Amino acid sequence: MKRNSLSFFLYFFLVSLSCFSVVGQTKNQLEQEKKENLRKIAEAERILNETADEKKATLGQLQALNQQINAREDLIRSIGSEIRILDSEITDLKIVVSSLQSDLIHLKEEYAMQIYSSYKANRGNSKLMFLFSASDFNQLLQRLKYLEQYASARRLQAEQIEVVAKELNDQRSKVEAKRAEQQRLLNQQVRESRKLANSKKKQSELVAQLTKKERQLRKELEERKEANRKLNTLIAKIIEDEAKKSSTVSTAEAASAAELTRLFESKKNNLTWPVGSGFIASKFGQQPHPVLKRIMVVNDGVGIQTEKNSPVRAVFDGEVTLIGTIQGKNNIVVIRHGDYLTVYARLKTINVKKGQRVRANDIIGEVFTDRDGISELEFQVYKGTTKLNPENWLAMK
Repeated sequence: MKRNSLSFFLYFFLVSLSCFSVVGQTKNQLEQEKKENLRKIAEAERILNETADEKKATLGQLQALNQQINAREDLIRSIGSEIRILDSEITDLKIVVSSLQSDLIHLKEEYAMQIYSSYKANRGNSKLMFLFSASDFNQLLQRLKYLEQYASARRLQAEQIEVVAKELNDQRSKVEAKRAEQQRLLNQQVRESRKLANSKKKQSELVAQLTKKERQLRKELEERKEANRKLNTLIAKIIEDEAKKSSTVSTAEAASAAELTRLFESKKNNLTWPVGSGFIASKFGQQPHPVLKRIMVVNDGVGIQTEKNSPVRAVFDGEVTLIGTIQGKNNIVVIRHGDYLTVYARLKTINVKKGQRVRANDIIGEVFTDRDGISELEFQVYKGTTKLNPENWLAMK
C-alpha cells in the first residue's frame, strides 16, 4: 500500500497545483487581456469604418489601422501564452493519468491476492467451518475478529479501486477537454494571424498612398504648428491672469483651491476619460510623423481618436476658465482644478460657460469631425506652466 499512498500524494499535489497556483491566476489575466484586445479591435474597426474612404487615404485611417494592428498583435501573443499554459496543464494531467493507471493495476493485483489468500487459507471450506473448527472459545473470537478485519480490508480495497477508476476517467476527460480547448485556441490564432497579415497589407498600401501626398502633409503640419502656438499663447495668458488673481483671493478660496489640487493629484492614473470610446492616436511629446520620414511632431497633449458625435466630458471637478475658438483647433474649453488645468480642443459644440463649475463626467461639448471623417479630441494637462503627459493621468483603458 505504500506505493498507492505515494501515487495518491502525487495526484493530489498536481491537482492542487492546477487549481490553486499562479497558473490559474495567469489564465484569468490572459482571458481578460484577450477580451480587452478584442474590444480594442472592434472599437478601432468602428472608427476605421467612419474614416475609410476608398478614394481618399487619410492619416485618420492609418492611425485607426495602426491601433487595430497593435491590438491584434497583443491578442495573438495572449493566445500563444494560453496555448503554452495548456501544454503545461496537459503534461501535468498526463502524469496524473499515468500515476492513476499504475495505482489501479496495483490495487487490482492486491485485491486478487487477497481473494486467493483467503481461498488458500480456508482451503475451499466455508467461513462457518473455519469458525467452528476452533479449538476453544477464545480462538473462535480471534477467528471471528480476523474474518471481520479481512472483510473490511477487502471492502476498502474494492472502494479504492472504484475511487481510482472514477478519478482515472475524470482525468482522462479533463485531458480531452484541454486538448479541445487548445485546438480551439490554435484555430483562433491562425484566423487572427491571417487578419493581421491582411491589415498589414492595407497598412503598407495606405502608407504608400499617403507618401505621395507629402506636400499636403507638410502643409497640414505647418498649420498644426501655428494652431499649437496660438493655443499655447492663450493658455499662457490664462496662467498669467490666474497668478495675478491668486494674491487677492481669500483664505477660504485658497484653502478650497489647495484641497481641489490635492484631490486632483489623488486621481493620477485614474482620471475618467474625456470620451466614452476611442484610442490615443497621437502621443504626448516629440513623436515621429507616421508617414513623413525624419520629421518629428511635438504634441503638447494627446490626440484621442473617437467616434462621430461623441460627447466630451470633464475628467474631474473644476471651474471653466476659458471657452474660445482657434483656427485648426476649433472650439476650446479650459477647466481649472486648483493648480491644474485640463484643455479640451477640437470641439464641434460647447455646452458650458466661463465661470461655470462642473463635475467629473459633465458633458462640456461634442467632438469635431473634419472633412476626412476624423473625429479626434485634443486633450492636455497642465500644472502651472508645466505640460504633463495625459497618459500618466487617465485611467488604464
